Amino acid sequence: MATTSTISEPATTQSPPSGLIVSLSALSRDGLQSALDNIAAAFPGEAVLVALPDAVPDSQDSVGLGNLHLIPYTPAAPTSGSWVLTAADFLNTYKLIQDYKATACLLLGPEAQSLAPEALRALAEAVVDGKADLATPHYSLGPRDGLVNSAILYPTTRALFGTRPRYPLAVDLAFSTRMAERLAAAAQKFTAANQNAAFIWPVAEAASAGFTIADVPAGTRALPPPDAADLNTLLALVAGSFFADLDAKASFWQRARLAYSPKAAAAHTEVAPAQPASAEPPDIQPMLDSFRLAYANLHEIWSLVLPPNSLLGLKKLSLMPPASFRMADSLWARIVYDFILAYRLRTLNRGHLLGALTPLYLGWTASHLLLASGAGPETLAPEKHIEALAAAFELDKPYLVSRWRWPDRFNP
Repeated sequence: MATTSTISEPATTQSPPSGLIVSLSALSRDGLQSALDNIAAAFPGEAVLVALPDAVPDSQDSVGLGNLHLIPYTPAAPTSGSWVLTAADFLNTYKLIQDYKATACLLLGPEAQSLAPEALRALAEAVVDGKADLATPHYSLGPRDGLVNSAILYPTTRALFGTRPRYPLAVDLAFSTRMAERLAAAAQKFTAANQNAAFIWPVAEAASAGFTIADVPAGTRALPPPDAADLNTLLALVAGSFFADLDAKASFWQRARLAYSPKAAAAHTEVAPAQPASAEPPDIQPMLDSFRLAYANLHEIWSLVLPPNSLLGLKKLSLMPPASFRMADSLWARIVYDFILAYRLRTLNRGHLLGALTPLYLGWTASHLLLASGAGPETLAPEKHIEALAAAFELDKPYLVSRWRWPDRFNP
């Protein structure tokens, strides 16, 4: 006979037995059932509070979930059902933690049913056991997945904040009460301005607060498709939010130092296994066409942002045959840093600036895919290349700090 889960009333005077509350995003009926099954399997025999926005499934639909206590709640800030965790999600989660006197939270984003029970438990334990204030998942993605993260978010975050979580904008997180309070404070600045869908950058918040961060192996995960319909819009959305957050935290990351040697880190990094590469060679020709077209049409805009050495490197790239197309890690690191600087200084309209970054990103992507596939003159495993790229960002951090403090030293 099937057992049913318990629907709990707000327990403002009683903490959850494990101190943990799990907060789920809106899911389809089948997706919700799978997610609940995985949560139950992750915490067998333990009473766990699971918060669901607005409603819970009918009792006859919830099977084998006797250890879960489902909490229907009305979000304090309306959520947009975004493909990432947003300001509203963090504000709502903090309210739940306060209402139920939890000591830790596991916040799961869209498509959370694809996370294995082992990953859910590992994320929660990193925080519940007091090892970290923030636990981020280290997904095992395919070599062609998450490339905006690999090209910009991860190496920049690692270099500037001296911390190594592989996915700074992860769609699932576990965090302590004080981390939840910190994230809610950052989120409230946006929700108060009716910007509920704004991005929050948990790793940067934790690093600048001096909190401990754990990067937890999480296996494979189905990532929800972005809201943006095209790459140009998506990159402008993510990079714009990221660059603005870096601007706001500049006083911290300019002083932050690495706790390890970049060279030693590059030599001894343990690379998590990724999904196997596709047998089909990457189709990079459209990316190269976009890059070369942009070189012809956007050269004047790029010259307002990039120094002569970078422009010379781009010129050489524009003349390379596809088979040997290879963007040096040092060139890409310098390009990203110069765009961060131009965003801060408003060298040109920020919308135009971020649009001018897209073809450069496509050039890097083509180079990375060629390098990882072995179709070019060099071959390097995708994760090893990303680690080498992050080391290049670390080595070039003094350039960004110097230009940030004395921008007039270089005037294109």
